[in-house]
Amino acid sequence: MIMATLEIRRHSLRKTGGGSQLSQAGVDLARRLGRTMGPYDIVATSVVPRARETALAMGFAVDQEMVTLGTDPGLYSESEQARLDQAEQPFVALAELIKYGGAYHHYAHSVSALWRDLMTPLPDTGSVLVVGHSGELEAALVACLPTADYSTWGGMFGSCEGARLTYTNHFTDVEFLRL
Repeated sequence: MIMATLEIRRHSLRKTGGGSQLSQAGVDLARRLGRTMGPYDIVATSVVPRARETALAMGFAVDQEMVTLGTDPGLYSESEQARLDQAEQPFVALAELIKYGGAYHHYAHSVSALWRDLMTPLPDTGSVLVVGHSGELEAALVACLPTADYSTWGGMFGSCEGARLTYTNHFTDVEFLRL
């Protein structure tokens, strides 16, 4: 049975020293990967340039930009307290943090609601690509699948990594897309 799918991907490699734009190596990686992806009914990205640049380098026009970066100072303090950047099983740590019900809980569920809003008008065979950021993608993924076994999900997403979720009025399954 064919079902609607949401593919989430972290942006590609940034220029040395950080910043908002992709490096040439990042553009090249996104181009190579893009040849194996799609098509999509909707392509949405974060408002940060590197997310849009990733989708464009993959070969996809951007239909919509989303404001997904959190501004609540509680997000950063909760993340630091939970030591997410050092967690051996980051998805397990994220699930515990989200279960707590604080700023991270609200953030993860607001991003997952944006994803549901993208999926709702699609036909049963529709597909969406979302290009976003590390931390945001993983948190929303946990919120989408609250009863999953996070201990099997591995580490945080690297550049251009992500997951494909199936959707039938709610998110039902996940396939990880690692490079």
